[in-house]
Amino acid sequence: MIVAIDGPAGAGKSTISRLIAGRHDWTYLDTGAMYRAVTLLALEQGIAPADGEELGLLARNAEIGFQPGPDGSPQVFAGCRDVTEEIRGRDVSACVSEVSAHRSVREALVEKQRSIAAAGDVVMDGRDIGTVVCPGADVKIFLTAANRERARRRRLELAQKGVEVSQEQMERDIAARDDYDSRRELAPLKAAAGAVIIDTTNMTIEQVVDRVSGIVEKQLK
Repeated sequence: MIVAIDGPAGAGKSTISRLIAGRHDWTYLDTGAMYRAVTLLALEQGIAPADGEELGLLARNAEIGFQPGPDGSPQVFAGCRDVTEEIRGRDVSACVSEVSAHRSVREALVEKQRSIAAAGDVVMDGRDIGTVVCPGADVKIFLTAANRERARRRRLELAQKGVEVSQEQMERDIAARDDYDSRRELAPLKAAAGAVIIDTTNMTIEQVVDRVSGIVEKQLK
C-alpha cells in the first residue's frame, strides 16, 4: 500500500502522515525534509540556490536518512548528523522552494523516494507525491487549509522552538511559498488526479486522521 499525502505548508501533512503510518505500522517518509536537508547542506557549503548543477550533485551524493527519535517521531540525518531541528529554520524555509525547483535536484531525490516506495506499505508526504513521485499510489490525499490558519500553526511550531514570528509575517511567507510552488514549471503544487481534497481549517488532528484512515481502510478492503 502506498499512501500519498500532498499539500501546501502548514496544512498538516507531516503530522497526519506520521499518525497514519503509526496506526498501520507502516513506513513514513517526509519528502519535504529531504529537500530541506539538501538546502541546509547547500547553505552551509556556500552553494547558491540558483546553482542547479552543483545542487543536483549535492542532492545525488547526500546521504539523507531517517531514524525514530526517543518519542517515536522521525529524526532526519545528513550522514551521521541529526539535522531535524536545523532544517526547519527560517533560512532553510526561505530557500527550499528555489532549491527544490531545479530538475537536477528533483530527479536525484525522486529516485531515492521511489526506491523507498518500492518496498510498499509507506505513507509519503510532500508536494508532488501523487502527481510525480508515485502517480500510481493506492490512496491520494491533498490536504489544504486557509492561509491564516496555516500561518497560525507554523507560528506555534516555531514558538515551541523559541522562535517568534508575527502572524502577519508568517502569512506573507506562506503566501509567497504557495505562489512560488504553484507557479514553478517542474512539479508544481497541485492536487493529483483522483486525489481526495480535505480542507483541515476547522478540523482537529483526530478528525483529519479519522477521515484519512477511513479512506485508507476502504482501499484495503
